[in-house]
Amino acid sequence: MDFFKIIQTIERIEHPAIATSLVNLGILQDIDFEENKITATFVWPFANIPIKEQIINSVKIPLNNMGMKFEYNERIMNEDEKNNFLALEKKYWRGGSAACGA
Repeated sequence: MDFFKIIQTIERIEHPAIATSLVNLGILQDIDFEENKITATFVWPFANIPIKEQIINSVKIPLNNMGMKFEYNERIMNEDEKNNFLALEKKYWRGGSAACGA
């Protein structure tokens, strides 16, 4: 599998209501590649994100379609990460009811 194509795919995945990538928002971190498996950590700004499964699937499905297995861990953002996320959310908000920070 083409490493650079995988990276490009991951970097292009955007939040459904915020016009920037999950990587830029700090939601998708610690991405690691091992043969045909990718592992990552989803870092949520709050517990009980209503669109969590949608966001996870927005990463999982394209990687699975590329023949990659995808495994992940989850954690909650620390205060600095959350403040950065909220600033980016405000800057890139495109509307709708799919806010993580709602």
